Amino acid sequence: MTQLYSQISGWGKYVPEKILTNYDLEKMVDTSHEWIMQRSGIAERRIAGEDETTATMAVAAARQALDVANLAPTDLDLIIVSTSSPDYFVPAVSSTVQAMLGATCPAFIIATGCTGFVYGLVTAHQFIATGAFKRILLIGVELISRFLNWEDRDTCVLFGDGAGAVVITPSLAPRGVFSFDLGSNGDQGHHLTLKGGGSANPMSYDVIDKGENYLYMNGREVFKFASRVLPRSLRAILEQSDLSLQEVDLLIPHQANARIIDMAVRSINFDPQKVFLNLHKYGNTSAASIPIALVEAIQEGRVKADDKIALVSFGAGLTWASVMLQWGVSSQNLNGHGAAAAMPVQAEKVVI
Repeated sequence: MTQLYSQISGWGKYVPEKILTNYDLEKMVDTSHEWIMQRSGIAERRIAGEDETTATMAVAAARQALDVANLAPTDLDLIIVSTSSPDYFVPAVSSTVQAMLGATCPAFIIATGCTGFVYGLVTAHQFIATGAFKRILLIGVELISRFLNWEDRDTCVLFGDGAGAVVITPSLAPRGVFSFDLGSNGDQGHHLTLKGGGSANPMSYDVIDKGENYLYMNGREVFKFASRVLPRSLRAILEQSDLSLQEVDLLIPHQANARIIDMAVRSINFDPQKVFLNLHKYGNTSAASIPIALVEAIQEGRVKADDKIALVSFGAGLTWASVMLQWGVSSQNLNGHGAAAAMPVQAEKVVI
């Protein structure tokens, strides 16, 4: 049987126009630019406009990714949307995105918080590797600002809104996901939760009075968890890939907290020059974090053909998810529409 690989052949991102800086937050809660920067490394974040939803942001990123991959929405075999902030509980936002794009394929969501995009990437890889589907659109998107208590300085300063998307297609040449590490530590899930609104605690006046309709995070415990799991998960995918730490060309971690990332990088003696960071501009965009960072790394020339790229994430659950990628759009692609490598350099298109 022919070995199929799951290459990323299209990419795109969307962030809202509205910028909320730390200085803006100083006027809203008891905080300061210096305090936020010291604790998180975040200087500003994007906030969705009143006319924007999770679905509209997802579609904006998706259209860019489809354009780079030279595909129409009707070419897609599957849409996966990774989010924990959907437009509605029912219908699934994946179906809304499918309809807005004009696609005709199946669609579903993955809701594992900040690890959602990497979970989705591994899921898409399985469909490609088995030959079940040839053209998959994966979107990581979050509109977290509407689930925040803007009087709680421990959470409202950390998060932002945005979307990132990739198109995944098969290749005969070695590309895409080479190894992955997924995990969940559910007994710690209460440290990052939105308690109200689900079947266990339906929305009520009591839920609202207690503020349980807002995101809650025990920052200390999440910090400890992430500091342990990031280096451990990175080592796991290195071992599976038979790679040394020095052979990794770029590390794109979940963009949650600069202190967590710095501690993890130092603990394994990884070259900080090989770490891509953009959280100072966007804050923690949860499932959108890694795809937005990946797109910006491509745009900045940080991603080259045959690069080994590690994506490492942690999030609600508490979960973790990491993959090792080999980058490049192969001329031996099987999508039947031509590879992005043949496209000229434009705003969202890069020759690789």
